Order: sequence, then structure tokens, then C-alpha cells
Amino acid sequence: MATGHTDPQRRERIIAATLDLIAEEGIARVSHRKIATRAGVPLGSMTYHFSGIEELLREAFGRFTDHIVAVFDARLGAAADRDQARAAVADLVHDLSEGSQRDLVLTQELYTLAARQPAYRELTHEWMRRSRVHLEKHFDPDTARQLDALIEGLTLHRALAREPHGRDLTLEAIARVTTTDRRAR
Repeated sequence: MATGHTDPQRRERIIAATLDLIAEEGIARVSHRKIATRAGVPLGSMTYHFSGIEELLREAFGRFTDHIVAVFDARLGAAADRDQARAAVADLVHDLSEGSQRDLVLTQELYTLAARQPAYRELTHEWMRRSRVHLEKHFDPDTARQLDALIEGLTLHRALAREPHGRDLTLEAIARVTTTDRRAR
């Protein structure tokens, strides 16, 4: 196998392999050995690139939250007015709930870690803050906070329901939350 000096993508492969394994097997089953095997790197690369599993997990979940914030940006960045922003939020809920099962599982794994460990709670707080920045381009901060929670809840409910609710119900929920927006008064 190539050394790290001639394999500049090694660190990225390790991070990607970590997220893939967490999504497939759960965080409790992730180990240095499994990650190294999945990434196609020598086991020693794990300690060369990361001081331990905690650093690797924080970096991997940081990359994951960057991905989700980019999804928020892609959807909400194109909205020119409040009605388009409401439609973009609905699109976001439906994209996230109908999309990658991997993202749904990674979100729940991160939330579980955050519930137990303060370092991950800080990561989720930063993720929520960054998501709300995109929402606050269209709604006041309190409404953005409510919408952020609504997005999480509707996404999870749609993803896990035997018969997911339709777009009309999503739009109705968004309208109810955003009609109290202080900027709209």
C-alpha cells in the first residue's frame, strides 16, 4: 500500500469509511480495524491521521453536518421571497425524508451521541446554528428556530411512517409556523 505522502486522499477515505460504517452498522460497532479495512488503508494510518477514535468521530460527524448545511443552503439559497422560502423548506423536508437512508441514520446516531456526550452536543449546536442562518435569511430568528425543529420532526416522521404525509400537509405546517413570523407583521 502507498504511504500517506503519496496517498493524499487517505484521510478523506478514512472519514468517508467511518461515516459509511456508522450508517450501516451503528456507532457501537465501529472500530479502527473495520474503518481501516473499509478505507483500504493500513491500520497504522488510523493513528497517523487521528489521535484516537473520538477525534475521528468528531471530524466525521463534522463533515456530515457540513453536508446537511450545504443541502439547506442549496434549497434556501435560491428562494427570493417568503413564499419561495416556504416551498424550499417543504422541498427540504421531502428531500431529506425521501433521500438517503444513510443521512437519516447518521443524523440519529449523532443525536444519540450528543445526548450523552457534551463534545457532540457542541457539534449539534453548531450544526443547528448554521442551519438557522439559512432560515434567518427569510424568517425572524424565533421562527427560524421553530422551522428548524419542524424540519427535523417532519423529516423523521415522513421517513419512518408506513404512509408518509404528503406535501400539502408539510406546506400547511410550515405556513402555520411562519404566519407568526415577526417580520411578516
